[in-house]
Amino acid sequence: MLTLLSPAKKLNYDPAATALEATRPRLTDDTLELAKVAKTQSADDLKRLMHISDNLASLNAERFKSFNLQGQSNSAKSAGLAFDGDVYWGLEAKSMSDDDLAYAQDHLRILSGLYGVLRPLDAIQPYRLEMGTKLATARGKSLYEFWGSAIGDLLKTDLSGHEDQSIMNLASNEYFKAVDKKALGATILSAKFLEEKEGKIRPVQYYTKFGRGLMARWIMTNRVDRAQGLKDFNLGGYKYDKALSSETELVFARPQPAPKKK
Repeated sequence: MLTLLSPAKKLNYDPAATALEATRPRLTDDTLELAKVAKTQSADDLKRLMHISDNLASLNAERFKSFNLQGQSNSAKSAGLAFDGDVYWGLEAKSMSDDDLAYAQDHLRILSGLYGVLRPLDAIQPYRLEMGTKLATARGKSLYEFWGSAIGDLLKTDLSGHEDQSIMNLASNEYFKAVDKKALGATILSAKFLEEKEGKIRPVQYYTKFGRGLMARWIMTNRVDRAQGLKDFNLGGYKYDKALSSETELVFARPQPAPKKK
């Protein structure tokens, strides 16, 4: 079984302690082709394409300008440790043991607009390129057209070594849309995280993202490698809700936590 996550928009390139060596992303030729196109984009272009602020557009224009097309960079860091946002606060890879990270290397995949498919230890250079970006390349008018079936094909190859041919999709719709389901040919499961407050139960965006990372962490640290074990997820107060779940969508609910004191 493979678990899928989306990347984060924020990055943290502070040193992270692990004895494990960073690995090389596997769709390098595709990444370099994209990076060459991205290098031609001005800050104004990136602002328009990704609907970001002037400051973020300038930052990412500089990142692409500095992107090393040889695939070697002193600024590279393992993806699972570099991404920093709601999902990755739940995953908290920096506090995982080396054994946990080694397991995640075989069982966790991060979908990426620039890198396609990343393993947690794959070294990435600083970037921001969201999967929904309509960046025109020789392959089409968007990143979805650029990646085609490549992401699904690689996931299928990775999944071929697993006894349970299931995908636990904890990625967002924007990113999972880039997976060619026909090319993948696997059983796909998803999870929904609900918060109970004042007699009402509903999803809350922040907790949904955090819950995805939390569940991915639980799967890795507990070595859950079969779909039937997913219903036992119980971190953060979440419990499986059989009545609200279906065969392919597992629903987990909990009392909504009180806001953190500032």
